[in-house]
This record gives sequence, C-alpha cells and structure tokens, in this order.
Amino acid sequence: MTTSSPQTATLAARIWDRQLTHYPENSKRYLYLAIVVLATISLYYQLYVQFAVATPIITHYKMTFTFFVYISVIGNAVGAFSSLLAGLADRWGRANLVIYGLLITGLLVTFALPHAPNKWAFVVLSALVGFVEGIILVATPALVRDFSPQLGRASAMGYWTMGPVIGSLVVTVVTSNTFHGSTTWQDEIVFAGISGLVVFVLAIVGLRELSPRLRDQIMVSLRDRALVEARAKGLDTEQALRGHWRQMFRLDVVGSAFAISVFLLLYFAAVGSFVIYFTTVFGYSVARSNAVLNWYWAANAVSLVVVGLISDRLKVRKPFMLIGGLASMAVLIVFALRATEPKTGYYTFALLAAGIGIAGGFTYAPWMASFTETVEKHNPAATATGLAIWGWIIRLVVAVSAACLPLVVTSVTPLVGHGAQVAEAAKEAGPALAVIKAHPQVFAELGKYPAGQAPAALQQRAAQEVGLPGLAAVQKAGPQLAVLTKYGTTVERAAKKNPSQWQHWWWVCLGGEILFVPFIFVMAGRWSPRRAREDAEAHERMLEQELSRLTHEPA
Repeated sequence: MTTSSPQTATLAARIWDRQLTHYPENSKRYLYLAIVVLATISLYYQLYVQFAVATPIITHYKMTFTFFVYISVIGNAVGAFSSLLAGLADRWGRANLVIYGLLITGLLVTFALPHAPNKWAFVVLSALVGFVEGIILVATPALVRDFSPQLGRASAMGYWTMGPVIGSLVVTVVTSNTFHGSTTWQDEIVFAGISGLVVFVLAIVGLRELSPRLRDQIMVSLRDRALVEARAKGLDTEQALRGHWRQMFRLDVVGSAFAISVFLLLYFAAVGSFVIYFTTVFGYSVARSNAVLNWYWAANAVSLVVVGLISDRLKVRKPFMLIGGLASMAVLIVFALRATEPKTGYYTFALLAAGIGIAGGFTYAPWMASFTETVEKHNPAATATGLAIWGWIIRLVVAVSAACLPLVVTSVTPLVGHGAQVAEAAKEAGPALAVIKAHPQVFAELGKYPAGQAPAALQQRAAQEVGLPGLAAVQKAGPQLAVLTKYGTTVERAAKKNPSQWQHWWWVCLGGEILFVPFIFVMAGRWSPRRAREDAEAHERMLEQELSRLTHEPA
C-alpha cells in the first residue's frame, strides 16, 4: 500500500480543495473579492475584444455582418445553457469553476482563436469561449455574494460589475491606442488571452471559497460572523438544497432576471455593435469609435462603485434602480435622435456615452444586490441556482437580440463589406468621374461596347468632344470605375438607410428599459431608508440575543 507524502497532499489540497471552514478576516476577504473582480475583468476583456476589431475580422474572413452577428448568437446560446450547468456550484463549489475556466479561456484566446483557419473554425472557438464564460458568469457573483454581507452587498456587486465594464474599457483603451498600422486584429486578441493566463496564475495561488455550511446562511452584517459559524455546526447542507430549483422559479426571481436582461439591450449593443455603428453611420475609424466607448465604460465604472457605496449607506436598492431606469430612458432618447443627424460632434457622443454609463451604474449595482437578496429570501443555500437562472435568461436574451439585430439593420453588410472599397475608388476616380459627368451621353454610348471596341466613328466623336486627356483619365480609372459600377449603387442605398435602421434598434432598446421598471416593485428590499434602518436595528437586537444565548449554553 502506498501513501502520498505530506507535501504532495498539501499541494493537491491547494490546487483543488479551497474551502474555508471559518469566515475570513477582512484582509483575506478583500483579497478574494479582488481576485474575483480581476478574473471577471480578464474574462470579459477576452470575450469582448473581437467586437472591438469586428470590421477587420469581417473583412479577413469575408463574412457578412449577419454571419458575424450570429457568432455572438451561437456563443450566447451556448453560454445560456452552461450558465444553467453552473447552478451545480451550490454543490460543487465556485472557486475551481472560476480558476480552471480562466485557464481554458486563456489558452483558447491566446493560441487558438486568433489563428482560426477559416470563419467556421472561428465560430466553434468563439462558442467554446462562450461556454466557459457562461459558467464563470454564475460562479463569480456567487463568490461575491458569499464574501459580502447584505449591508455591504451593493458596493461589492458594484465592484463585481466593474469586471464586465472595466473589461470593456480595457478593450477600448488598448485597441484605441494600439490598433494602428503596426498591429493586427490577431495581436489584439492575443493581448487579451495573455491577460487571462496571468490572472489564472493569481487565482490558482490565492482564491478560496466558503464551505457549504457557511455560505448556505444569510449574513446581514460582519457582526453575524460568530452566529453563522456557530449555526454551521448543525446545518444539514443536503437538506438545504432539496427542491432548490423549484424554489427559484418565482416571479421575483425569473421576472427580475428577464427585466434586467432587456434593460441591458443597449449595453449589449454597445459591446457588440457600437464600433460598427460609428464606423458605418458617422465614418469614424475603429480607434475613434473605441475612444467614444472609453467615455461610456469609465463613467459606468465610477458610477457602479459610488452608487453601490451610497446604496449600502442608506440600506435601500429600489430608489436607485428607479432613478437609474428613468435616467437611462432620458439619455437613450437623446442618443437615438442623434442617429439621423450626421453632423453630430464627437464630444456630443462622448457626453451621451458618459450619461448612459452613469445611469446604467445607478441601476445595475443596486439591482445585483437586490437580486441576490431576493434569492436569499427563498433559500440562501440556492444562491448559485438563482444566479444560474439569471445567467441562463440573460444569455438567451442576448442571443435573441443579436439574432434580431441584422433583421432590423440590414444595411451594414454592404457598408462593412464594400463601403471602404467604394469610398477609395470614388476618391481615386474623382477626375474621371468629373469627365464622365460633363459628357454623359458620349460615355453612355461608349458603355454599350467592351473597352476599345466601340465603332471608329464613335471613338472619333468622343475624342473631339471629351479630348484625349479626358479619355486617358477615364481609361486609367477603369478598375475604380468597375468597383463603382459593381458596388456603388448598393453601398449608396445602404448608406441612406443605415442611420434610420440603427435608430429603430435604439427604440427597441428603449422598450427594454421601460419594461424593466415594473419589476423593481416585486424584488426584495425597502423603498424607505428609515424603514431599512429600523430593520437593521431589529436584526442587531436579535443578533445580541442569539449570541448571548450561545455564550451561556453549556458546551
């Protein structure tokens, strides 16, 4: 019989067994939360980077816009069902799902995705990344919930939500500063993958999680620590999980998850389509389009943290969700109206993007706190189950909305596929076009014949009316004129339709924000800070009584 050495056993424990039997002190708790936030930032950097370089990817693989959008549809559909699978984190734990998920995505994004041999391989690899993302989407907020008592939940969720936001900000900052002549879209994807591998190393060394007996309880404040640990000794974790899926299929859980998903339609559009929107409607470069998004993500990140802190201070969530929802509608209306105003300035869009980000932060950090508290109200042991339902719904909504976008915005494919080519051809053929415009009848007749095969009399008349320099200019611009003949009309029509079609989609996003508001009222939590403070004081009195009873009980 062989036995493992203590060193081997310790190494195996550190690699796989990450459960804490005691609630950690603040310094370690903050460390675990920081690693979770870093993991989320890196994950979304890897997930979103392809959208920041969408135009060159579409060109490289000769995709249509619709095909590129359906890459996102497939990835989110796969992620929806992997999110449901992550509901098993209530039994399996959370930390290892995050750690080894980071390893898989880091390897895929660094070594596989940028070297996909064709567009179908790119689809499959993107779907694999989406599958892992769906799991981590559930596991990371579950960890944040475990390590943050209710009275600090909004600020903790604000920091967690900074993961997708700062991940998006990293994407736009990096691409707007590096994606120029010397770098390729493949380089941008590799940069993101390397970040994932770096964070994986940090996580495998430093990340831990609470044992089921600790995390399966409601913790209102840090002062509950002794009571939670005392109760953990007699907690039946298997009993706590019985019927946990059924307990989560309620209006305040499912309805709220759907409501926030449709509220975020504009956010999903910002991630996946803002670069294409600004490049095709307003003629921005990829770098300039990402620079606009920098304003959005930066403002959103600050708002998430500040509003989370204030929400915890006042002990209410719902007023912030309502203010954020109404403000989001107001800013979106102004933004949508700009879609058909081609002279709108860069800084106007920058300020509107910042306004969208601030309003979104007002809404989302308090919502995440309220949602986890709503789940806890039904069963604190089923936190990952409730978050799995949220992850499933939000990914399905993203997939459906992405599938619908090309049906509304039909003009993007010709603009992305041939817009730049037509613009360049028109620029180079400018002198020739001026000659043709000055003598339309002559060139209409010449166009009836293959080049150089017009009747001699027609060629002689053309030389007399147009002049030899004019004919030479037209002949020299033959390739450019061919491009304009083949694609020019299609691109011109698409350019005229494009702004109004995008505006229609912004109105769809507005409808999602309107639908969000009624579901605020079904969630857990108070509207009045005074009533919330009274609840906290009553909990403190109960805590003192319970601790006193435990202290005086015989061992």
